[in-house]
Amino acid sequence: MDEIIKIEKLTFVYQSANVKALDNVSFSVRKGEVVGIIGQNGSGKTTLVKHINGLLKPTRGNVFVNGVNTKSKEIDELSKTVGYVFQNPDDQIFSNSIIDEVSFGPKNLGFGKRRIKELVEEALKTTGLEYVKKNHPYDLPYNKRKLIAIASILSMNTEVVIFDEPTTGQDYLNRRIVIKIIEELKKKGKTILVISHDMDFIAETCNRAIVLKEGKILLDDTTDKIFMKKQILKSTRLKPPQITRLAQRFKRIYDGTLSVEGFFNQMYK
Repeated sequence: MDEIIKIEKLTFVYQSANVKALDNVSFSVRKGEVVGIIGQNGSGKTTLVKHINGLLKPTRGNVFVNGVNTKSKEIDELSKTVGYVFQNPDDQIFSNSIIDEVSFGPKNLGFGKRRIKELVEEALKTTGLEYVKKNHPYDLPYNKRKLIAIASILSMNTEVVIFDEPTTGQDYLNRRIVIKIIEELKKKGKTILVISHDMDFIAETCNRAIVLKEGKILLDDTTDKIFMKKQILKSTRLKPPQITRLAQRFKRIYDGTLSVEGFFNQMYK
């Protein structure tokens, strides 16, 4: 697969606060990859992905999307390739009806009327919003507004989709909807980046994870290998998924370094 995102020695400083949020970050993402971006608060995750859709420009280094340097492109141009679902849907939603919100992106990208109708209907159906499409977005609770924000990006049919904390505030049902959405995007060959503190969600949806700490890449590997590095993750205040922790404890019982009683004591901590 070809590279769709390439980041070279990216450094970013918030000049107003003189804070270096990213420090010499380099990696690439191939088309069709699903990559988790993880790390504790303040590690640079959101700052990093905002460079991919042009919301931020590098202080030093370069970011390429489909071979084009983002320094030479405005946000509206990059939005044709990169869709970004904000962590807080209220920072993204502005229309008076759900259908208008979901229609805005493809209209702005210049799709024909028939194609807009197809994309909007598919996005509403995928997110389970087709029966409330005429409602005002703020008639729905926060967790449903997150789905509206997702639908508004899905309807743009971008090659890259970025999800910023998509499971925050979601109940079990909506969490499963988000997982299904990512599975459908995978089938279509979309490239997906997911920022999340939910390690179970990352394990279930992502093939690869990049761990950030203090603006630098700490780890970059397949998710199963990342989650086996317990001590390194501990330094970032991240816990491996429950299934990984369970497997690690069973291994310790097998090795004789953990008693059955100790196993159950740890289970309820």
